[in-house]
Amino acid sequence: MRRIRVAFGAGPGQQIHACQRIGVSDVTSTDGSTTDSARGGTKRPEQFPLQLGLDYNPGMLTARFCFLIVAIAIAGFVNLGCAPSEAPPNPSPPATPTSAATGADGGATSRTAEKGRHNLTNEVFERTDITTLKLEILPAERAKLVENAREYVHCRLWERDGQTWHDVAVKLKGAAGSFRDLDDKPAFTLNMEKFHKKQSFNGLQKFHLNNSVQDETYMHEWLCAELFRIAGVAVPRVAHARVYLNDRDLGLYVLKEGFDPKFISRHFAADDGNLYDGGFCQDIDVDLERDAGNGVADFSDLHALCGACLVSEPEHRWRQIADRLDVDAFLTFAAMELMTCHWDGYCQSKNNYRLYFDAASHRAVFLPHGMDQMFGDPGASILERPGAIVASAVMQNPVWREQFRDRIRQLLPLFNPPDKLLRRVDRLEQRIRPILAEIDPQQAGGFAERVDELKERLVARAENLKEQSGQPDPPPPQPLDFSGNQGVELSDWQPANESEDAVVEVVQLPDGRTAYLIRCGSGGQCIASWRRTVLLSHGAYRLAVSAATTDVTPLTDEKGAGAGVRISGSSREAGLEGTADWQSMEYRFVVTEDAQEVTLVAELRATAGQVQFDAQSMRLFRQAVE
Repeated sequence: MRRIRVAFGAGPGQQIHACQRIGVSDVTSTDGSTTDSARGGTKRPEQFPLQLGLDYNPGMLTARFCFLIVAIAIAGFVNLGCAPSEAPPNPSPPATPTSAATGADGGATSRTAEKGRHNLTNEVFERTDITTLKLEILPAERAKLVENAREYVHCRLWERDGQTWHDVAVKLKGAAGSFRDLDDKPAFTLNMEKFHKKQSFNGLQKFHLNNSVQDETYMHEWLCAELFRIAGVAVPRVAHARVYLNDRDLGLYVLKEGFDPKFISRHFAADDGNLYDGGFCQDIDVDLERDAGNGVADFSDLHALCGACLVSEPEHRWRQIADRLDVDAFLTFAAMELMTCHWDGYCQSKNNYRLYFDAASHRAVFLPHGMDQMFGDPGASILERPGAIVASAVMQNPVWREQFRDRIRQLLPLFNPPDKLLRRVDRLEQRIRPILAEIDPQQAGGFAERVDELKERLVARAENLKEQSGQPDPPPPQPLDFSGNQGVELSDWQPANESEDAVVEVVQLPDGRTAYLIRCGSGGQCIASWRRTVLLSHGAYRLAVSAATTDVTPLTDEKGAGAGVRISGSSREAGLEGTADWQSMEYRFVVTEDAQEVTLVAELRATAGQVQFDAQSMRLFRQAVE
């Protein structure tokens, strides 16, 4: 086994089978290892017909032709089970399907400059063994990481019997379910360039070591990354590593490529657009963290996309969305999220995603993330209308909705029959089980059981997807019913947090009532909220909430100050600050469409303090239109 060693502390300074398809290239490893199918990124849509040898008029590209391309592309998936003795053909770049639905050129264009050039990152993701990494951290650096797990500290990285790198940056990672501290099984992010420019680890600028505490098979990220890549979606590559921290064996980890400029340049011809991190349960109506890009840093691209989705007049809304979103690429992204049961992704939970604004087309492309809890419910619906802002707006367009249904049918062979996926699972199991047995024989026994359960779910999901793909589209949801004059009590509000250290949780009050709490952290800025999306008919409305504040120091921006309520995409005037006992707050607005989804917001914009919203008081009233 080839071993790699990583040391922390300040320092002085398979054979591969390329499954070729028209428009989508997937290079898969015959032994189950992660492969590189993204050397060239996504290809310009006008290149697809040339590969077929057909006459082509850019202005006459149709959605049916796009679907035909995807169908041909998926045929390549059968090669996932090809024998190791087969010689690898030359791979072609993967592609994002064209934006035929929008009547415009596709936004996710490819970068082909590296085609035919040796790519060092292939060594990480195409190797046939499992890498061993050793992390050693000096007491001073460890103390910094314990004090603030989200801040990078200096480290040293070397490959055993190989090159040494100095001044590498490392920090802990993970959200509510996966974060572990240094004394447990922490997950890590390593950044090679933060403290030392122009250095990389085998071509990687940034990569993650995920602890997989929510996936005992260690396979979900790998399997779903392969599926998304075959479907034409830009997605980070995945491998595995055994990790040591000082002299402590932390066990098996998932090694995952980071979303960084090198990732973007490999997938998009114009690689200087803005890349946003979706954060924790945040939709595009908040100012997301910008991870990369040379575009304007005023969030104008993000605001324009959100504004387009909220335009009242439908036809105008469709045109605005088509100008700002690669709709066809989004249909594939949404279909794959739902088909893989990504309940914690963008469409269903407004979570675990990245958003890239292609500098060439100025259209947004969604990228999947956090795929460690997949295929959990084999019967999960692919037909229910998702609630995320972009997903909801796109699915309201009848033409795009029908194209989404067609896309589901075109992608179905990736899942049904499930034989190819099951063989991939078997190969991964053969690679992983010996490492786990060496680490902990008892864990290896449990691993075998978890793998069997995963295979059962894959078989069940395959049959369920086939059944759902043939079902008629369910009737559209009906607007909220307002009978009587008591209004509608709104439950199941969801958290959204733009500030990493803010506390957003449900609490019980001393008198037994339930409240939605937002408390500022020590970072000096808190922008966090509770949100509830409702479908409303034409009319005037009043959102009423009872709230109490403690020591709130307001933070003022264009959306408001202190504690208050509003709807997404709007601003408010009044807000609570300081310390105030329970008092009523309200926000009035008008819906101009026959039916429109509106996201209600109860928020805190402050530098200190907390607010509590009485859960039973959160009601929406329909007003008589004067």
